[in-house]
Amino acid sequence: MTTEKAATMSDTGMFSGAPQHENFPRLKDLMPSSHMSPARATSQFPDGEPTLPPAQYDFDGQRKSSEEFFVETDTAALLVLKDGRVRHERYALTGGRDVQWISWSVAKSFVSALVGIAVHEGKIASIDDPISRYVPVEPGSAYDGVAIRHVLQMSSGARWNEDYNDPTSDIFRLSAAMSGRSTLDHFVATMTPESAAGTVCRYNSGDTQALGALLVRATGRSIADYMQEKLVEPLGLEAPGDWLCDSVGMEMAFAGLNLTARDFAKLGELYRNNGAWQGVQVVPEAWVKASTRADAPHLAPGRPILADHTLELGYGYQWWLPDGDCGEFCAIGIYNQLVYVDPSRGVVIVKLSANRAYGTSMDEATNREMENVAYLRAISRSFA
Repeated sequence: MTTEKAATMSDTGMFSGAPQHENFPRLKDLMPSSHMSPARATSQFPDGEPTLPPAQYDFDGQRKSSEEFFVETDTAALLVLKDGRVRHERYALTGGRDVQWISWSVAKSFVSALVGIAVHEGKIASIDDPISRYVPVEPGSAYDGVAIRHVLQMSSGARWNEDYNDPTSDIFRLSAAMSGRSTLDHFVATMTPESAAGTVCRYNSGDTQALGALLVRATGRSIADYMQEKLVEPLGLEAPGDWLCDSVGMEMAFAGLNLTARDFAKLGELYRNNGAWQGVQVVPEAWVKASTRADAPHLAPGRPILADHTLELGYGYQWWLPDGDCGEFCAIGIYNQLVYVDPSRGVVIVKLSANRAYGTSMDEATNREMENVAYLRAISRSFA
């Protein structure tokens, strides 16, 4: 692991409008990473009746073209499962069935699943414990005395700015810790508090990095090693996987997971089935239920804050919750990575993208996050 290798991520021109589809499958080769092998016994989704997505979808009072949206957001993979069967699978640009793609913040939902498993195993006594009982932090810093529950819900109270259009924002400073000038653990240990924990849901990648540190301290294992045993093997992941790391080997918990579309889909299918996989309870059912609901007013749709605006999405334990009564939930990453789950219709959809306009502003017009949810909702509802 060299500083030169770690620094290459800053050379990709992210958030500048530059195309990224050549970079996103190969970040694992440009940066230090922890490797995960395919499962010893892999599992494949069976095929169902091929089904084309609807030609149009509705967003913001307009009828829009699905094909234009697919192209405009630089989509590399679209995988649609209905009742566990593949109904539609399409790859473009540099995507492919065997191509690993960077998850960005979809990784957060995998970290949440691993925390739930660690709680079930007793490695974490309670999510009402202060995270500082497990993770060394400076006295008076953001995570000193803050309950793990509030960190899971992006409600730690830490000061944070996740503005992708501001090179001085906290998300850029967190990414800079990957370069070798600092470490991810040091960044977490020295963050600054701003508001009372459990009162404001402010989207904060630092919170997920703190959860990654929690996993490592509580289990005595790296995130990749723990995930290999607790998710890769039980779910039968078919392809190799990698976590991007900092210069001392700590995984980039908030965004560094690289998997194929089909292997990303397995987390969605696991959660659609309340944490069970082929008759085996991999993640406790109670954890899945708690993770995919907003249990306080500040977590309800319209309340979570991203940079300088609120989102019409609620928040659970590192899962986004679209407004409505269907019980949908999503893992969402920058540049339009999504694992969308609609249990009411038995649907799981993965969309991997490299939307080149993403982060050139913090507006929906460029980032198109709510439009992606509307697009995937339209696909899901076409099965009704």
